[in-house]
Amino acid sequence: MPTTKNPCDFPAPLLEWIDRSFTCEFSTLTSAGQPLTHPITPHASVDGRTVDLATGLAYPLKAERARRRPKVGILFSDPTGSGMRDAPVVLVKGEATVRDADLQANTDRYVAISTAKFATISRFIPPSFQRAGAWYYARIWVHVTPREILVFPRGDTDRAPEIWRAPEATIAPPSDPAPAKSSSKGHAFEAPPDFHEGLAYAVAHLGLPVLTVVDETGYPIPMRARGVRIEGDELVLTAPRHRVAPLRGPACVTFHTHPELFTSQENLVFTGVARESDEGARIRIERQIGSFSLGRSIFSTARTVYGQAKALHARMRVEAERRGQPVPRIRFPTDRR
Repeated sequence: MPTTKNPCDFPAPLLEWIDRSFTCEFSTLTSAGQPLTHPITPHASVDGRTVDLATGLAYPLKAERARRRPKVGILFSDPTGSGMRDAPVVLVKGEATVRDADLQANTDRYVAISTAKFATISRFIPPSFQRAGAWYYARIWVHVTPREILVFPRGDTDRAPEIWRAPEATIAPPSDPAPAKSSSKGHAFEAPPDFHEGLAYAVAHLGLPVLTVVDETGYPIPMRARGVRIEGDELVLTAPRHRVAPLRGPACVTFHTHPELFTSQENLVFTGVARESDEGARIRIERQIGSFSLGRSIFSTARTVYGQAKALHARMRVEAERRGQPVPRIRFPTDRR
């Protein structure tokens, strides 16, 4: 049974997902209205009123998009490693509050939570290496206040969901002020200029993708496809029969996977334009988005982390300076006893 506090009477399936899952799909909007969806780990909030997500200080774009455009979506659709059977699919439409005014407190909380949730991979990483990983543990928190929660029992997205709605008076707290200084140039993770190879690999190896479009109220809506194939530069997706949003306009297609024991992960993200089709949707893919993959094994995870650590440390220092704060120190719970 879920152990998360629940003062807002959120549906129990949401709490179980938060307690037990390694990943959910988090959708934000660019300033141009392009939805972008990335896998991220969900966490219970301190007061039980929000769904909490933490993104790296060294790669803050998800948080910065959420601060500019607070309408976000969260999909819980991959129970791998959770032990959940006949898992429901849960979709959250909510408003984001970004917290980065106290990076040290953010980091302390993330270190304590993540070392427990990812105990398997933590055992493979020497303590000295973990302490040197400030670029990974330094975090920005995003608290999502649910406005609407859709629950599809047993994961049957062909049928209409059970719907929870927040009281009209529900208001998400304002985000911390945006950093005054300009952001660092470029992206933490560069994508190849030609998406075709990545798309072919994703379809062949990474399972069914999540398609994200924007609904009539301006929320990015992620939903897992039921089938996928490539036809030229188009991705043909079999969509659930129950439509949460029209399958048209700016779209994002996200592939991601990880093993039952979370020791690695792969994800590839593509953007394009969707249109309705007999099967569901056709997406004209336009580009691949840079994303953080750890590879297919614990060994590739180690190589990835080692190879990118220097550049990410540099970006982390820039982002801390933008916020007028020192780089957070890595303090494990045992250090503070």
